[in-house]
Amino acid sequence: MSHTGNWGRFVVIGLGTLIAPLDSSVNIAFPDITQGFALALPSIQWVVICFVLTYGSLMLVFGRLGDLFGHLRIFQIGLALGAAGLVLCATATRYEWLLVFRVVQGIGTAMVISCGPALATSLFDEAMRPRVLGAYMTIFGLGGVIGPSLGGVLVEAWGWPAVFWFRLPIALGALLLSFALALPPRPRAAGGFDLSGAILLVLSLSLLLLTVSQMRNPDVGATAVAGLVAGTIVAFALFVLRERSAAAPIIELGVFGNLDFALVNVANIAVNLAGFSVLLLVPYFLVRATGLPLSLGGMVLATSSLGMIVAALLGGHLAHRIGANRIAFAGATVIIVGLAAIGYWPAEAPVAAMVAALLVHGLGLGLFQVSCLELVTATLPRVDRGVAGSLVLVTRTIGVVLAAGLLTLMFTAIEGVATAEGATNPFLAGFQSTFRYTALGLAGFIALTCLRPRIWFGGRV
Repeated sequence: MSHTGNWGRFVVIGLGTLIAPLDSSVNIAFPDITQGFALALPSIQWVVICFVLTYGSLMLVFGRLGDLFGHLRIFQIGLALGAAGLVLCATATRYEWLLVFRVVQGIGTAMVISCGPALATSLFDEAMRPRVLGAYMTIFGLGGVIGPSLGGVLVEAWGWPAVFWFRLPIALGALLLSFALALPPRPRAAGGFDLSGAILLVLSLSLLLLTVSQMRNPDVGATAVAGLVAGTIVAFALFVLRERSAAAPIIELGVFGNLDFALVNVANIAVNLAGFSVLLLVPYFLVRATGLPLSLGGMVLATSSLGMIVAALLGGHLAHRIGANRIAFAGATVIIVGLAAIGYWPAEAPVAAMVAALLVHGLGLGLFQVSCLELVTATLPRVDRGVAGSLVLVTRTIGVVLAAGLLTLMFTAIEGVATAEGATNPFLAGFQSTFRYTALGLAGFIALTCLRPRIWFGGRV
């Protein structure tokens, strides 16, 4: 197959994958959904929780199923189920049904993105893998650019169901085109499917994500949170015990005995925890502090995603030459610089200064994410490509959910103290301090990992 033909097939896989990052369009529809179903404001969080909890807990399981039974088959079923979920969400007449259908959509999304990286890399020689993974990660940046801006236009014209309807032709088009894909033969994982391990893994990740998401919910008491924490620990312990004795585990836990590999995965959580602060807090800054029109504010925010697109492509090219671990370290360092710069924005921050800081942040995030995906993919056996891609996306999701809980708590606490002390702009005090502390925390973590310098500066992890 020519590279031109392979890149054409890659576009089909990318088109199908795009339905996942385009879910960022749903966030812009929150006010319309709240009004349409006459909801109390805190209730809207479940639109996100049901979706993230579902795909976050299922990706590793579907990655393993793809390794066993074929990545394209799981990918296609996911597109079909995702399309059905989009139709059901768009036509939901009760809020409770919308949440149920978000679960359906989440299952389809998990099937698609768990096998997307494996499908993309299967089209090319192994020497091309870093470049292909770089191109694949640009899809997530592209969704971050298109989703919110297009979602705002669609909601304004046709209401909240439009953020689901517009993805339907994308999902169906990718599904139809996928049947024409000619994929090269590939080795498949041996052994059966560990159903008990899969159930325990889904339970463990679901409890973990639910625990973190509810930490900042004032309606959930300390006892309930403590119960969720205990349940998470017990479920993970049972999962580990099961996987150690399973003949064909969902994921071979022995690989985490490689300290370098384990730390790279922890670093992915830490980097995404810090990196998500931009999408979490900067929109509020743009609305409350700058007075920019909503359309211009959205363009400013999209700068970060644009930076991620550029850096993912660049990182894919450089990883093979310089080393993915070095590129990952450089990416984390650039993120720290971007976050620190945001932490010094004044109330009337110039647009150029905001764009520059967000661009730096996006460049760092793109470099790190494509390098992390390459490091994990290169470490695990080729027959476990579905598990490798899913593992990176799962740790990324854990970081994002942790950010939504912990950084919101930090910001709220700092803003409360500033208010009590009579600060003239408590919001700005909370905003600046949260970004400074986040940059400092990530810098401290990366510095600690440098006690084992071979992680970032040695040979292959």
